[in-house]
Amino acid sequence: MQKARLNHQIKAPTLRVINEDGEQIGVMKTSEALALAGQHGLDLVEVSPVANPPVAKLIDYAKYKYQQQKLEQQQKKNAKKTEVKTIWISMRISEHDMEIKANKITEFLTDGDLVRIELRMRGREQAFGELGRQNLVKFLTYIKTPYRTEVPTKRMGGTWSVTVAPSKN
Repeated sequence: MQKARLNHQIKAPTLRVINEDGEQIGVMKTSEALALAGQHGLDLVEVSPVANPPVAKLIDYAKYKYQQQKLEQQQKKNAKKTEVKTIWISMRISEHDMEIKANKITEFLTDGDLVRIELRMRGREQAFGELGRQNLVKFLTYIKTPYRTEVPTKRMGGTWSVTVAPSKN
C-alpha cells in the first residue's frame, strides 16, 4: 500500500478538494483546505498526487487506511494464481493411458494452469533418448484443446520435459 500524504505533508500549493461524501468542493489553496479539514475534525488526505491540481479528500485517515487495506485484500483474493501442474508419463505408456492423461491436461489448460509433461526414462531406456523425445511429441498430439508451448522440449538427465500453456485466442 502506498503511503498517502496527509495534512501538512502535502506540498502542492493548490488542491482539488472532495468532501467525505465524495462531492467536489472545488479548487483551493492548501492552507484553506487544511483549515476546512480542521473545522470538520477530519484529515486532509492526498488521494491522487499525479492529477493537476492534486486531489485531496476530507476524511478520517484511520478510516481511509482501513478502506485501502480492504481494497487490497479484495484484489489479492480475486487475482488468478496460475499453477504449474506436472504429468508424468513413461516410455511404455499405453494408448489408453495417453488418452486419459491428455484429458487431464485438457482440464488443467481450461482452468488456466500451466502443465509440465515429463517423460521418465529408466535404466536401459536412457540409451534411446531420441525415441523418448518422439514419444513425448506423439503424446502432445493427444491433447485436444489448443495450447502453446511455454518451455520447449528439452532433456535433463533421464527425463524429457515440455511445458504447455493455454493458448491466447
